[in-house]
Amino acid sequence: MALISSLRLVLSKPHPAGRPFIYGGLAVAVVGGLLLGGWLFWPGAIFTLFCLYFFRDPERVPPSRGQVVLAPADGRVVLAGMAVPPEELGLGPAARYRICIFLSVLDVHVNRLPVDGVVTRIAYRAGAFLNASLDKASVDNERNALAIRMPDGRDVAVVQIAGLIARRILCHVREGDQVQAGDRFGIIRFGSRTDVYLPEGSRPLAQIGQLMIGGETVVAELLPMSNTAAPSA
Repeated sequence: MALISSLRLVLSKPHPAGRPFIYGGLAVAVVGGLLLGGWLFWPGAIFTLFCLYFFRDPERVPPSRGQVVLAPADGRVVLAGMAVPPEELGLGPAARYRICIFLSVLDVHVNRLPVDGVVTRIAYRAGAFLNASLDKASVDNERNALAIRMPDGRDVAVVQIAGLIARRILCHVREGDQVQAGDRFGIIRFGSRTDVYLPEGSRPLAQIGQLMIGGETVVAELLPMSNTAAPSA
């Protein structure tokens, strides 16, 4: 059963954002194999297989328990601690607990929503393409930030950050959309990072070095509003 589950993950259908790359690789392989004596077939075939793997989009099952924040991406936690959300979201200057997930080229790159709520703000900002595992990538790199207001009035911020070789951030939701935890909301092409800023009254659970499964791993518990007098550390 474990082998079958692994094969389903690897062979899952690709995200639509990968189609231009997959079709392009196939075209190169066909042209190389049929018209140019075959010398382009293997590079085209290898690139196509890589894109099928990179853009895989497996189904995920969010936990049934409520009052939690889910990981917005697959990958490894590289930073965790207090930080101020991107100013363009208008969430104020107060620091929140931030969890940073680094996605290597081998991770699933489809981003998923961490909580239920309404998207109140989406803000894109151009920037550099530094190594996404660095702390300063949160400030210097190209990014797309979302603010989500939960039903209890608290706000969660999610930030898609381009990496060293990433050159395109895609976001499929819009301001005003009603969203559910675990749903897909975007993808970052070829290496990246995704940060989540927890709301006041959260109990962080993620640890540096921990592997995340987007839309399934619980990164924090949400305390009742009556217990949110002080930010979590």
